Amino acid sequence: MATHHNHSHDDGHTHDHDHDHGALDLIETESSAAVSAGSEHAPSTWEGFREYVPVIISLVLLLGGILLDNYADWFRDPWRFLWYLAAYWPVGWPVLRRAGRQIAKGDVFTEFFLMGVATIGAFAIREYPEGVAVMLFYTVGELFQDAAVMRARRSIKALLDVRPDTVTVLRDGKAVPTKAAQVKIGEVIQIKPGEKVGLDGKMQSETGSFDTAALTGESVPRTIKKGEDVLAGMINRQTLAEMEVTTLYQNSKLSRILKLVQEATGRKAKTQEFIARFAKIYTPLICALAVLITVVPYFFVADYRFQDWLYRGLVFLVIGCPCALVISIPLGYFGGIGAGSRQGILFKGSVFLDLITQVKTVVMDKTGTLTQGVFKVQDVQTSGISEHELTRLTVALESKSTHPVATAILAYAGTGEPLLPAENVEEIPGHGLKGTVGGKTVLAGNAKLLRKFNIPFDENLTTIPFTVVMVAVEGRFAGSLTIADQEKDDAAETVKQLHRMGLKTVMLSGDKATVVQAVAQNVGVDEAVGDLLPEDKVREVERLKQALSANPKQKLAFVGDGVNDAPVVALADVGIAMGGLGSDATIETADVVIQTDQPSKIATAIKIGKATRQIVWQNITLSLVVKAIVLLLGAGGVATMWEAVFADVGVALLAILNAVRVQNLKF
Repeated sequence: MATHHNHSHDDGHTHDHDHDHGALDLIETESSAAVSAGSEHAPSTWEGFREYVPVIISLVLLLGGILLDNYADWFRDPWRFLWYLAAYWPVGWPVLRRAGRQIAKGDVFTEFFLMGVATIGAFAIREYPEGVAVMLFYTVGELFQDAAVMRARRSIKALLDVRPDTVTVLRDGKAVPTKAAQVKIGEVIQIKPGEKVGLDGKMQSETGSFDTAALTGESVPRTIKKGEDVLAGMINRQTLAEMEVTTLYQNSKLSRILKLVQEATGRKAKTQEFIARFAKIYTPLICALAVLITVVPYFFVADYRFQDWLYRGLVFLVIGCPCALVISIPLGYFGGIGAGSRQGILFKGSVFLDLITQVKTVVMDKTGTLTQGVFKVQDVQTSGISEHELTRLTVALESKSTHPVATAILAYAGTGEPLLPAENVEEIPGHGLKGTVGGKTVLAGNAKLLRKFNIPFDENLTTIPFTVVMVAVEGRFAGSLTIADQEKDDAAETVKQLHRMGLKTVMLSGDKATVVQAVAQNVGVDEAVGDLLPEDKVREVERLKQALSANPKQKLAFVGDGVNDAPVVALADVGIAMGGLGSDATIETADVVIQTDQPSKIATAIKIGKATRQIVWQNITLSLVVKAIVLLLGAGGVATMWEAVFADVGVALLAILNAVRVQNLKF
């Protein structure tokens, strides 16, 4: 059981937790320790057992007292009082001390206060066993809660912090084992087959096969070639590999992800914020009603007996404790974040788990989201120039760009000839490139680029359903390169899943309209718009958001790469970035980061959000309904304190077990 107030276990327990920030603060200790290069040791068996020592002592003394009550005539006050006080002390004193500390801070109406008043009141009317039982089972509930919290911590930490502490550095031709945190940028490390990568770097070996499951949730091995990125947490599958370190241990991509998940724990969903506000009103109200139940009958009941009505008020206090709500709801959201991490999906806070359930329109970028973003040159046409010359001029210009189209042209040209010098290269957003190559002014881009510079070309090129790079040299059309991209394997299935959920799908792209429409037809999206500049995408998203504005609970999600699409990712109600491991900007911009390149994870993210929300509302309903019933029974004198504590602890345990269930669901 838990509270919405900060507390520490003053009885020497080793676990501090602040439940006002909820179970979503759970990994702060682990993730920060991981980022700063330490690996935590599991608590010893004795440390785990020590948590239960006060409970065991209290339980043995309570059972002994009940036996003495029934079979020992001499067992009367003051011996009876002292015996039960000894049973109460191991579990009661830590709670009373925490209540005192909270009161000293001006925070009176905590669950510690409720438990303290209820149990001291029970002792005052000589209901000693009930007083001990309330505090004992309250403490048992907290231990169960802590077990659930630690399980969630270990689950997320095991998924994310998968780096080795020591790596093998090559120094002066020797392999030297070195702490990963001490390795400097530029040093070369060796990765043995089966070994985890400890740092981010560039591949130095010709090729290697790496398992990225710990980072992406995807079990298919990935082939990495010389010069490509290798990330901490990957596992070398085959031959000995070498890589040059490009990032310090504490700044690695995995460290950023750990920090991201840590920060995610502080962004609360509206449901959590509501429950926190509700608890601050609810707890004083329960206290006031308990006082009224005790005092008011004096004016209306003929045979009023203060002790009987005080007992009813105390029962009311025990039942009224909001433990189940306060812990199970944030723990449910944390379970959702954990379930997402297992699937290679990072939610930047529980607020986005809620928002994604309200998405009615999913807007997707084309390149890199629904298509592979791996372009290949399919055809080259020339006009008044040789193919060799056209290719050399275009390659020189495109070498200054990181666009996938540029990469395809460079790959097509190969590495046989040295590049011509390219100067004054300018990228014109949404159009292409302009520069000087070998003293000649060269343009390479789409039809809009040539129209912008009033250069005539064959208009039939605009009807080709592929990407066409048109090239002009010295103000004259010189030819074109036709480049094709392929849809991702699960693109069409993704759109089908979204349609089954009743969602509208839209594709926006800066690529030419004929290409966009061809892809749209293949994957089955509802609406597709091409030939868009970045500012045009913003206008399209604003238009689509306006169409949903009549219902504030209908949201729009945009899925893109998080770099070129940063304005629209930020504008969307839920910004989703694909392939987050490839871009720092992605991690910074998006609300949800899909670490793989699989668009099907969009539907998975929505399913996780809906499952989490369903579990949270199940807990709210269960807690409120059971408490309402037992509160009425308690006020009516039907429920005893024994029944009250079992109802309270039972509901809390059921809610906690239900909350962690989301981590084990299949999506």
